[in-house]
Amino acid sequence: MARNAKPAPSDIPQFGLYGEYTKGESAEFVHIELIETRSRVHHWHIEKHTHSGLFQVLFLFGGEVSASINGAVWECSAPTVITIHPSVVHGFDFSTEAHGYVLTVDQNVVFAVAENHGDLYSSLFVEPLAIDLVGHPELRTRLESLLQNLLTEAAWPQYGHRLMLEWLARSTLLLLVRLNEERRFVDQSGRRDFELFSHFRAEVEKHYKDQWQLNQYAAALRASPVSLNRLCLKLSGKSAFDITQDRLILEACRKLTYLPASIASIAYELGFQDPAYFSRLFKKRMGLTPKEFRSS
Repeated sequence: MARNAKPAPSDIPQFGLYGEYTKGESAEFVHIELIETRSRVHHWHIEKHTHSGLFQVLFLFGGEVSASINGAVWECSAPTVITIHPSVVHGFDFSTEAHGYVLTVDQNVVFAVAENHGDLYSSLFVEPLAIDLVGHPELRTRLESLLQNLLTEAAWPQYGHRLMLEWLARSTLLLLVRLNEERRFVDQSGRRDFELFSHFRAEVEKHYKDQWQLNQYAAALRASPVSLNRLCLKLSGKSAFDITQDRLILEACRKLTYLPASIASIAYELGFQDPAYFSRLFKKRMGLTPKEFRSS
C-alpha cells in the first residue's frame, strides 16, 4: 500500500552501497548481504539515497518494511521483493524482525545480456516494483537457494568468482522476470483464460505421446474444441494442434540428440505407427529429416 510522503530534499546522497561513497575496485560487480547486516547498525532505518550505476533488489522474507520510493511510501509485508533502478530515491524503515537479502548489481552486469537477449531485465527496472511472493512457495524456495549461494560465494572467493556471482545474480533476476511477465500475461488475458491455457499445457505434457486429438483435450478440460483453439491462438499465436505438435517434435529432437536408439524406435515410442510418416512430419516442421537432424 502506498501513501504520499514529504518531497525528498535536493541533496539526496548518492552511494555505492549504503553509507559507502565508492563502488569498490571493480567497475562490474555483484554484492549480496543480509538485510539485518547493514540495517541493524543503522537502527533499522535507511535514509533516502540513490545508487549511481547500480540496480538493487530487496528480498524481504520476514517482517515488514516501510519503503520510501520516489516520494511515495510502500507498506510491505514478507514475502515481498522490491526492485530499484539506479536513479530511484529510496529509503527503508524495517521492523526489528525483518530478514532477507539485498542484492546489488552493477549496470554493466545487467546490460551485458542485451546484445543476445534484448532488454531481458527491463521489465523489472523500468519502474520500481513491489512483487508479492505470497502464493509462490516454490519460487520463493528457489530464490532463497540462489541468494544463499550468492552469499556463500561472496564470502569465500574461489576460481571463477566473478563469473559465478554474475551467473547466480542473473538467474535470480530471471526468476523474477518470469513471475512478473506471468502476471502481466494474466492481466492482459484474464485469470480464467490464463488458467485454462495453463491446464491445457499441463494436459499436453501428459498426453502428447498418446497423440491426443483436439476434442480429447477439450473434453478433459470441459471446454469446446472451438473455444480451446481460439484461446490458444489468442494467448500463444498458435493453434492447439500446433502446440501439441511442437511438444511432440521437441521430444523427438531430444531423443535424436541424446539417445542412440534407431529412428524407427523413437517414432514408435512417440506414438507413431508408421516411422515413414514420423520422418515426413519431422521434416515438415524442422526442415530436416530425422537422420539429417541427428547428423547435424
